[in-house]
Amino acid sequence: MVHSYGFLNCWVRVGLLVFTMGLVQPLQAEDQERPDFQTWLKGIRAQALAEGISEATVQRALTNLEPDPRVLKFDRRQPEFVQTFEAYLTARVTDTKVSKARDFYQDNRTLLRALAEKYEVDPQYLVAFWGLESSFGLYQGKYSVIRSLATLAHDPRRTRFFTSELMSALKVLDEGHIEPDLFVGGWAGAMGQNQFLPSSFLRYAQDFDGDGKKNIWSSRPDVWASIAYYLQRNGWQQGESWGMPVVLTQPIEFEQLKPATVPGGCRALKYHTVKRPLSDWQAMGVQLPGPVADTSVEMAMVVPDEGEQRAYLVGPNFRTILAYNCANKYAVSIGLMADAIVADPE
Repeated sequence: MVHSYGFLNCWVRVGLLVFTMGLVQPLQAEDQERPDFQTWLKGIRAQALAEGISEATVQRALTNLEPDPRVLKFDRRQPEFVQTFEAYLTARVTDTKVSKARDFYQDNRTLLRALAEKYEVDPQYLVAFWGLESSFGLYQGKYSVIRSLATLAHDPRRTRFFTSELMSALKVLDEGHIEPDLFVGGWAGAMGQNQFLPSSFLRYAQDFDGDGKKNIWSSRPDVWASIAYYLQRNGWQQGESWGMPVVLTQPIEFEQLKPATVPGGCRALKYHTVKRPLSDWQAMGVQLPGPVADTSVEMAMVVPDEGEQRAYLVGPNFRTILAYNCANKYAVSIGLMADAIVADPE
Protein backbone atom coordinates (compact mmCIF):
# COMPACT_ATOMS: atom_id res chain seq x y z
CA MET A 1 0.00 0.00 0.00
CA VAL A 2 1.08 3.60 -0.32
CA HIS A 3 1.24 4.02 3.46
CA SER A 4 0.29 1.68 6.26
CA TYR A 5 -0.46 4.35 8.85
CA GLY A 6 -3.98 5.37 9.74
CA PHE A 7 -3.62 9.09 9.07
CA LEU A 8 -3.55 8.26 5.37
CA ASN A 9 -6.73 6.27 5.79
CA CYS A 10 -9.08 9.10 6.66
CA TRP A 11 -9.96 10.04 3.12
CA VAL A 12 -12.52 7.30 2.65
CA ARG A 13 -14.63 8.90 5.37
CA VAL A 14 -15.63 11.50 2.85
CA GLY A 15 -18.29 9.02 1.74
CA LEU A 16 -19.91 8.82 5.18
CA LEU A 17 -22.12 11.90 4.94
CA VAL A 18 -24.38 13.39 2.29
CA PHE A 19 -24.69 17.13 2.68
CA THR A 20 -27.90 18.53 1.27
CA MET A 21 -28.06 21.81 3.13
CA GLY A 22 -27.88 24.96 1.06
CA LEU A 23 -24.46 26.45 1.63
CA VAL A 24 -23.75 30.02 0.65
CA GLN A 25 -21.47 30.81 -2.23
CA PRO A 26 -18.82 29.90 -3.35
CA LEU A 27 -20.40 26.42 -3.38
CA GLN A 28 -21.40 25.43 -6.88
CA ALA A 29 -22.50 22.28 -8.62
CA GLU A 30 -19.78 19.66 -8.58
CA ASP A 31 -19.54 19.56 -12.34
CA GLN A 32 -19.33 23.31 -12.91
CA GLU A 33 -16.07 25.03 -13.69
CA ARG A 34 -14.37 26.35 -10.58
CA PRO A 35 -13.02 29.88 -10.15
CA ASP A 36 -9.31 30.25 -9.42
CA PHE A 37 -8.28 29.47 -5.85
CA GLN A 38 -7.89 33.03 -4.57
CA THR A 39 -11.21 34.14 -6.03
CA TRP A 40 -12.86 31.10 -4.52
CA LEU A 41 -11.19 31.80 -1.17
CA LYS A 42 -12.87 35.20 -0.94
CA GLY A 43 -16.19 33.43 -0.91
CA ILE A 44 -14.93 31.03 1.76
CA ARG A 45 -14.00 33.99 3.95
CA ALA A 46 -17.49 35.41 3.57
CA GLN A 47 -19.07 32.04 4.34
CA ALA A 48 -16.96 31.56 7.48
CA LEU A 49 -17.90 34.98 8.82
CA ALA A 50 -21.57 34.30 8.01
CA GLU A 51 -21.36 31.08 10.07
CA GLY A 52 -20.14 32.99 13.10
CA ILE A 53 -16.41 32.31 12.94
CA SER A 54 -14.45 35.26 14.24
CA GLU A 55 -12.69 37.58 11.85
CA ALA A 56 -9.44 37.04 13.75
CA THR A 57 -9.58 33.29 13.15
CA VAL A 58 -10.51 33.74 9.49
CA GLN A 59 -7.64 36.15 8.93
CA ARG A 60 -5.12 33.98 10.76
CA ALA A 61 -6.16 30.77 9.00
CA LEU A 62 -6.81 31.95 5.44
CA THR A 63 -4.37 34.79 4.80
CA ASN A 64 -1.69 33.84 2.26
CA LEU A 65 -3.23 30.39 1.89
CA GLU A 66 -2.29 28.44 -1.24
CA PRO A 67 -3.49 25.00 -2.43
CA ASP A 68 -1.32 21.96 -1.78
CA PRO A 69 -0.80 19.97 -5.01
CA ARG A 70 0.38 16.92 -3.05
CA VAL A 71 -3.07 16.51 -1.54
CA LEU A 72 -4.81 16.00 -4.87
CA LYS A 73 -2.24 13.39 -5.88
CA PHE A 74 -2.94 11.41 -2.71
CA ASP A 75 -6.67 11.79 -3.25
CA ARG A 76 -6.44 10.02 -6.59
CA ARG A 77 -4.61 6.94 -5.35
CA GLN A 78 -6.22 5.64 -2.20
CA PRO A 79 -4.99 2.18 -1.13
CA GLU A 80 -8.48 0.94 -0.25
CA PHE A 81 -9.25 1.26 -3.95
CA VAL A 82 -6.01 0.07 -5.57
CA GLN A 83 -4.91 -2.84 -3.35
CA THR A 84 -6.34 -6.29 -3.00
CA PHE A 85 -7.69 -7.41 0.35
CA GLU A 86 -4.66 -9.61 0.94
CA ALA A 87 -2.13 -6.87 0.16
CA TYR A 88 -3.98 -4.27 2.21
CA LEU A 89 -4.38 -6.47 5.28
CA THR A 90 -0.82 -7.78 5.10
CA ALA A 91 0.49 -4.21 5.23
CA ARG A 92 -1.75 -3.14 8.11
CA VAL A 93 -2.37 -6.03 10.50
CA THR A 94 1.26 -6.95 11.10
CA ASP A 95 2.73 -9.11 13.84
CA THR A 96 4.55 -6.05 15.20
CA LYS A 97 1.38 -4.02 15.47
CA VAL A 98 -0.54 -6.87 17.04
CA SER A 99 2.20 -7.32 19.66
CA LYS A 100 2.21 -3.61 20.50
CA ALA A 101 -1.57 -3.52 20.65
CA ARG A 102 -1.66 -6.42 23.10
CA ASP A 103 0.88 -4.68 25.33
CA PHE A 104 -1.11 -1.44 25.37
CA TYR A 105 -4.29 -3.37 26.05
CA GLN A 106 -2.78 -5.18 29.03
CA ASP A 107 -1.01 -2.12 30.43
CA ASN A 108 -4.16 0.02 30.33
CA ARG A 109 -6.80 -2.46 31.49
CA THR A 110 -8.18 -0.23 34.25
CA LEU A 111 -8.73 2.75 31.95
CA LEU A 112 -10.09 0.59 29.14
CA ARG A 113 -12.56 -1.11 31.47
CA ALA A 114 -13.78 2.28 32.66
CA LEU A 115 -14.26 3.43 29.08
CA ALA A 116 -16.02 0.21 28.11
CA GLU A 117 -18.44 0.59 31.03
CA LYS A 118 -19.20 4.27 30.40
CA TYR A 119 -19.67 4.05 26.64
CA GLU A 120 -20.86 0.42 26.34
CA VAL A 121 -18.23 -0.65 23.83
CA ASP A 122 -15.70 -3.47 23.63
CA PRO A 123 -12.30 -2.12 24.76
CA GLN A 124 -10.12 -4.06 22.34
CA TYR A 125 -11.63 -2.07 19.49
CA LEU A 126 -10.48 1.21 21.04
CA VAL A 127 -6.89 0.00 20.86
CA ALA A 128 -7.43 -1.41 17.36
CA PHE A 129 -8.73 1.89 15.98
CA TRP A 130 -5.98 3.81 17.74
CA GLY A 131 -3.24 1.49 16.51
CA LEU A 132 -4.38 1.45 12.90
CA GLU A 133 -5.32 5.12 12.66
CA SER A 134 -2.10 6.64 13.99
CA SER A 135 0.22 3.74 14.82
CA PHE A 136 -0.61 4.14 18.52
CA GLY A 137 -0.41 7.93 18.42
CA LEU A 138 3.00 8.16 16.79
CA TYR A 139 1.90 9.32 13.34
CA GLN A 140 -0.71 12.05 13.37
CA GLY A 141 0.26 13.70 10.10
CA LYS A 142 2.22 16.78 9.15
CA TYR A 143 -0.10 18.48 6.68
CA SER A 144 -1.81 21.76 7.49
CA VAL A 145 -5.44 20.81 8.17
CA ILE A 146 -6.74 24.12 6.84
CA ARG A 147 -4.60 24.02 3.68
CA SER A 148 -5.49 20.40 2.93
CA LEU A 149 -9.22 20.93 3.38
CA ALA A 150 -9.16 24.14 1.34
CA THR A 151 -7.36 22.31 -1.46
CA LEU A 152 -9.93 19.52 -1.49
CA ALA A 153 -12.85 21.93 -1.12
CA HIS A 154 -11.72 23.90 -4.16
CA ASP A 155 -11.40 20.72 -6.20
CA PRO A 156 -14.78 20.09 -7.88
CA ARG A 157 -14.90 16.36 -7.10
CA ARG A 158 -16.27 16.69 -3.53
CA THR A 159 -16.45 20.39 -2.91
CA ARG A 160 -19.58 20.39 -0.74
CA PHE A 161 -18.24 17.82 1.69
CA PHE A 162 -14.82 19.38 2.08
CA THR A 163 -16.15 22.91 2.31
CA SER A 164 -18.26 21.77 5.23
CA GLU A 165 -15.19 20.14 6.81
CA LEU A 166 -13.21 23.34 6.25
CA MET A 167 -15.89 25.31 8.11
CA SER A 168 -15.73 22.77 10.95
CA ALA A 169 -11.93 23.06 11.07
CA LEU A 170 -12.19 26.84 11.36
CA LYS A 171 -14.63 26.35 14.25
CA VAL A 172 -12.16 24.01 15.99
CA LEU A 173 -9.56 26.79 15.79
CA ASP A 174 -12.06 29.44 16.78
CA GLU A 175 -13.01 27.51 19.92
CA GLY A 176 -9.36 27.33 20.95
CA HIS A 177 -8.95 23.55 21.03
CA ILE A 178 -5.50 23.77 19.45
CA GLU A 179 -3.01 26.43 18.42
CA PRO A 180 -2.99 27.25 14.68
CA ASP A 181 0.69 26.32 14.27
CA LEU A 182 -0.01 22.85 15.68
CA PHE A 183 -3.15 22.27 13.63
CA VAL A 184 -1.74 19.55 11.39
CA GLY A 185 -2.97 16.12 10.39
CA GLY A 186 -3.30 13.68 7.55
CA TRP A 187 -3.42 14.94 3.99
CA ALA A 188 -7.24 14.74 3.87
CA GLY A 189 -7.77 16.80 7.01
CA ALA A 190 -8.08 14.13 9.69
CA MET A 191 -6.35 14.98 12.93
CA GLY A 192 -5.22 13.69 16.28
CA GLN A 193 -4.38 10.20 17.46
CA ASN A 194 -7.80 8.96 16.39
CA GLN A 195 -7.73 10.86 13.09
CA PHE A 196 -11.09 12.59 13.40
CA LEU A 197 -12.24 14.85 10.63
CA PRO A 198 -13.15 18.28 12.06
CA SER A 199 -16.90 17.61 11.93
CA SER A 200 -16.37 14.39 13.89
CA PHE A 201 -14.31 16.28 16.45
CA LEU A 202 -17.14 18.76 17.00
CA ARG A 203 -19.66 15.92 17.38
CA TYR A 204 -17.75 13.27 19.29
CA ALA A 205 -14.55 14.52 20.97
CA GLN A 206 -14.56 13.86 24.73
CA ASP A 207 -12.83 15.30 27.78
CA PHE A 208 -12.42 12.06 29.73
CA ASP A 209 -9.41 13.15 31.80
CA GLY A 210 -11.39 16.12 33.14
CA ASP A 211 -8.91 18.87 32.38
CA GLY A 212 -11.45 21.00 30.52
CA LYS A 213 -10.03 20.28 27.07
CA LYS A 214 -11.00 17.80 24.38
CA ASN A 215 -7.46 16.80 23.59
CA ILE A 216 -7.25 14.13 20.90
CA TRP A 217 -3.65 15.10 20.17
CA SER A 218 -1.86 14.16 23.39
CA SER A 219 -4.33 12.82 25.99
CA ARG A 220 -4.77 9.06 25.64
CA PRO A 221 -7.92 9.00 27.82
CA ASP A 222 -9.51 11.68 25.62
CA VAL A 223 -8.43 9.87 22.45
CA TRP A 224 -9.89 6.53 23.50
CA ALA A 225 -13.02 8.10 24.98
CA SER A 226 -13.63 9.98 21.74
CA ILE A 227 -13.38 6.75 19.74
CA ALA A 228 -15.70 5.05 22.23
CA TYR A 229 -18.29 7.81 22.02
CA TYR A 230 -18.12 7.75 18.23
CA LEU A 231 -18.83 4.02 18.21
CA GLN A 232 -21.60 4.32 20.78
CA ARG A 233 -23.37 7.09 18.88
CA ASN A 234 -23.12 5.14 15.64
CA GLY A 235 -24.87 2.04 16.93
CA TRP A 236 -22.21 -0.17 18.52
CA GLN A 237 -23.63 -3.33 20.08
CA GLN A 238 -21.43 -4.36 22.97
CA GLY A 239 -20.47 -8.02 22.89
CA GLU A 240 -21.57 -8.55 19.30
CA SER A 241 -19.27 -9.65 16.48
CA TRP A 242 -17.76 -7.62 13.67
CA GLY A 243 -17.62 -10.80 11.58
CA MET A 244 -15.17 -13.55 10.68
CA PRO A 245 -12.75 -14.64 7.95
CA VAL A 246 -13.93 -17.61 5.87
CA VAL A 247 -12.64 -19.70 3.00
CA LEU A 248 -14.52 -20.24 -0.25
CA THR A 249 -14.19 -23.85 -1.34
CA GLN A 250 -16.29 -23.44 -4.49
CA PRO A 251 -17.46 -20.58 -6.72
CA ILE A 252 -20.36 -18.42 -5.55
CA GLU A 253 -22.59 -16.32 -7.80
CA PHE A 254 -22.33 -13.11 -5.82
CA GLU A 255 -24.42 -11.04 -8.21
CA GLN A 256 -27.41 -13.17 -7.31
CA LEU A 257 -26.81 -12.53 -3.60
CA LYS A 258 -26.65 -8.74 -3.71
CA PRO A 259 -29.63 -6.80 -2.32
CA ALA A 260 -32.05 -5.11 -4.67
CA THR A 261 -31.40 -1.76 -3.01
CA VAL A 262 -28.39 -0.46 -1.11
CA PRO A 263 -28.59 2.17 1.64
CA GLY A 264 -27.04 5.48 0.68
CA GLY A 265 -24.15 7.20 2.41
CA CYS A 266 -21.48 4.49 2.24
CA ARG A 267 -20.46 2.97 -1.07
CA ALA A 268 -18.75 0.04 0.65
CA LEU A 269 -22.23 -1.43 1.16
CA LYS A 270 -22.48 -1.93 -2.60
CA TYR A 271 -20.12 -4.86 -2.14
CA HIS A 272 -22.14 -6.65 0.55
CA THR A 273 -24.48 -9.55 -0.08
CA VAL A 274 -27.81 -10.00 1.63
CA LYS A 275 -27.71 -11.63 5.05
CA ARG A 276 -27.97 -15.42 5.05
CA PRO A 277 -27.86 -17.94 7.90
CA LEU A 278 -24.45 -19.43 8.51
CA SER A 279 -25.92 -22.81 7.60
CA ASP A 280 -26.75 -21.44 4.13
CA TRP A 281 -23.21 -20.19 3.66
CA GLN A 282 -21.84 -23.56 4.69
CA ALA A 283 -24.12 -25.24 2.15
CA MET A 284 -22.58 -22.95 -0.51
CA GLY A 285 -19.12 -24.26 0.34
CA VAL A 286 -18.08 -21.52 2.78
CA GLN A 287 -15.67 -22.87 5.36
CA LEU A 288 -16.00 -21.17 8.75
CA PRO A 289 -12.91 -20.63 10.94
CA GLY A 290 -14.25 -23.03 13.57
CA PRO A 291 -17.35 -24.46 15.21
CA VAL A 292 -20.20 -22.03 15.88
CA ALA A 293 -22.88 -22.41 18.52
CA ASP A 294 -25.76 -21.24 16.35
CA THR A 295 -25.71 -21.67 12.58
CA SER A 296 -29.02 -19.84 12.26
CA VAL A 297 -27.20 -16.53 12.89
CA GLU A 298 -27.46 -14.37 9.77
CA MET A 299 -24.47 -12.59 8.26
CA ALA A 300 -23.72 -10.81 5.02
CA MET A 301 -20.57 -11.45 3.04
CA VAL A 302 -18.20 -8.80 1.73
CA VAL A 303 -17.73 -9.72 -1.91
CA PRO A 304 -14.08 -10.76 -2.28
CA ASP A 305 -11.75 -9.51 -4.96
CA GLU A 306 -11.76 -11.60 -8.10
CA GLY A 307 -9.77 -14.79 -7.73
CA GLU A 308 -9.47 -14.63 -3.94
CA GLN A 309 -10.58 -17.65 -1.91
CA ARG A 310 -10.59 -15.85 1.41
CA ALA A 311 -13.67 -13.78 2.19
CA TYR A 312 -15.37 -12.19 5.20
CA LEU A 313 -18.78 -12.69 6.74
CA VAL A 314 -19.78 -9.57 8.64
CA GLY A 315 -21.89 -9.08 11.74
CA PRO A 316 -23.85 -6.23 13.30
CA ASN A 317 -20.89 -4.08 14.34
CA PHE A 318 -19.29 -4.04 10.90
CA ARG A 319 -21.47 -1.16 9.74
CA THR A 320 -20.47 0.87 12.77
CA ILE A 321 -16.83 0.41 11.82
CA LEU A 322 -17.75 1.55 8.31
CA ALA A 323 -19.21 4.70 9.86
CA TYR A 324 -15.68 5.50 11.04
CA ASN A 325 -14.17 4.84 7.63
CA CYS A 326 -16.34 3.74 4.72
CA ALA A 327 -14.06 1.06 3.25
CA ASN A 328 -14.52 -2.68 3.61
CA LYS A 329 -10.80 -3.39 3.72
CA TYR A 330 -10.38 -0.87 6.51
CA ALA A 331 -13.28 -2.29 8.53
CA VAL A 332 -11.97 -5.85 8.17
CA SER A 333 -8.53 -4.71 9.35
CA ILE A 334 -10.08 -3.22 12.50
CA GLY A 335 -11.98 -6.43 13.18
CA LEU A 336 -8.97 -8.65 12.68
CA MET A 337 -6.79 -6.42 14.87
CA ALA A 338 -9.39 -6.39 17.66
CA ASP A 339 -9.68 -10.17 17.51
CA ALA A 340 -5.92 -10.56 17.63
CA ILE A 341 -5.63 -8.29 20.69
CA VAL A 342 -7.78 -10.56 22.84
CA ALA A 343 -6.75 -13.88 21.27
CA ASP A 344 -4.57 -16.26 23.26
CA PRO A 345 -0.95 -15.90 22.08
CA GLU A 346 0.37 -19.01 20.44
